[in-house]
Amino acid sequence: MADRPLSGVRVLDVSTILAGPLASALLGEFGAEVIKVEHPATGDPARHYPPLEDGESAAWSMIGRGKRSVTIDLHHAEAAALVGRLAAAVDIVVTNFRPSTLRRFRIDFDDLRAYRPDLVMIQVSAFGRTGPYADRPGFARVAEAFAGLTHRTGTPDGPPVFAGYPVADGVTGIYAAFAAMLALRQRDLTGQAQLADIPLYEPLLRMMEDFVVEYGVTGETRERQGNRNPHISPNDLYRTRDGRWLALPASTEQMWRRLVTVMDAGDLAVHNSMTARLEHREEIEARVAAFVAAHDLEPLMSLLTEAGVAAGPVNSAADICADPHIRARGSIVEVPDARTGRPRLMQAPAGRFSGFDPTIGGAAPALGEHTADVLRDLAGLAEPEIHDLRHRGVV
Repeated sequence: MADRPLSGVRVLDVSTILAGPLASALLGEFGAEVIKVEHPATGDPARHYPPLEDGESAAWSMIGRGKRSVTIDLHHAEAAALVGRLAAAVDIVVTNFRPSTLRRFRIDFDDLRAYRPDLVMIQVSAFGRTGPYADRPGFARVAEAFAGLTHRTGTPDGPPVFAGYPVADGVTGIYAAFAAMLALRQRDLTGQAQLADIPLYEPLLRMMEDFVVEYGVTGETRERQGNRNPHISPNDLYRTRDGRWLALPASTEQMWRRLVTVMDAGDLAVHNSMTARLEHREEIEARVAAFVAAHDLEPLMSLLTEAGVAAGPVNSAADICADPHIRARGSIVEVPDARTGRPRLMQAPAGRFSGFDPTIGGAAPALGEHTADVLRDLAGLAEPEIHDLRHRGVV
């Protein structure tokens, strides 16, 4: 097997919690060497999110995996030059500080490209580097609300609600990794430094392809519809006889015809366009709900699968870890924890490729585990210099 596509690419991760660290982790899964900068006393706040095991967040094993940990106190006067020396030895810097904070720490784009003239920098922030809100603080939930996702999530007669996971962190982390590939490609084509400015809200806004264009045509904002899809019927979560939940979206004409056949509901076939089905949504949703409620989940899944109808169970974490398809594909893996000796369950890298294999790399590092090695090998510091920096609290 050939080297992975990002072998030889080095990433300096100067970010915390989710979106930035996710972007660097994705790059690492496909071959990049990732060096994570953390505060010497506390490390990434994600290390401390409950539940804790042996004093460390269980989630950290996923967030920090495959990275090398270097501790630098960015508030210290000497930190900027130290980060600059590391930037000189990497291809990509990922950060998620506000623009004013990067300037205050003296590790903004112009500061770091003085050390490496063809540097690629990915800056994730709540609102981006430009515009009147550029220096507002914000996290994923703020971005989700700002981008309109929260407005349209929930039931029609209830308040807006958050999704079950901070979607903005996930979507923006993936988009930031994509932006890193674009910027790296452009750097390689032109030899020029590249800055990618990725606000948390913009990838979400881009993702909701119907939201703004509908408003532009109708002058009305799409409101909350619960689990129903504004463009598709039937499309809901339906409860089975044995108390499980089934996702069943008939998104195409072919899928609708197959569903009508398996339901033995030929009278519904008269609704032969999506427009007609949306006009008769209440009748259709009630009929599908009654059909699902008459079956236990597993026999119903067999029936629908045999008929070629797209449907699937609403899985818990326990369901996911026990599912035969997930197990067969290796979507969940056990990663040994060198410090505890216990394996940890976590998600594998997504996707399978013909020419290379992604990898998880090593277990999540201890705080500062690689500080001395990285400062010696990449920043060119001698052991007495590293010892002195430790003594003075810089690292």
